[in-house]
Amino acid sequence: MTTPDPDGLLAEQLLRLTRRVHRIQKRHLEHRDLGITPAQSRLLRTLAHWGSPPRMADLAERLEVVPRAVTTLVDALEASGKVRRVPDPANRRVIRIELTDDGRGALRELRAARRSAAEEILAPLTGDQREALGGLLDTLIDGTPAGPC
Repeated sequence: MTTPDPDGLLAEQLLRLTRRVHRIQKRHLEHRDLGITPAQSRLLRTLAHWGSPPRMADLAERLEVVPRAVTTLVDALEASGKVRRVPDPANRRVIRIELTDDGRGALRELRAARRSAAEEILAPLTGDQREALGGLLDTLIDGTPAGPC
């Protein structure tokens, strides 16, 4: 008889939850018919957090992907009018990526889809359970040990 591995069970639960979150978010995105992939969504969200348009190399670094992957994503988003390439005012050899009005509208729709997905996932939890889960997730995200309960 083998002894249960609580950490292994937790890891499996986290992986299953992550897959469920991705499936539900994808379904909510598809219902909104935005024509945006999860990877494009991530790039748009990342782009929105910059104060000024970043270079593609900056996006690749932030997204932790190779620059070619960003080029492919930007090409598709530019073709759909969500982003545009603009020359750097200080160095015309440098190209920066900025959101268009359509891109900002898509971000609003993406946020609404993510919010709907979160509501669906969290529906079984009470308010107290949601608060506790939020605290636990903050601890895991920050990587710092939780204080005494």
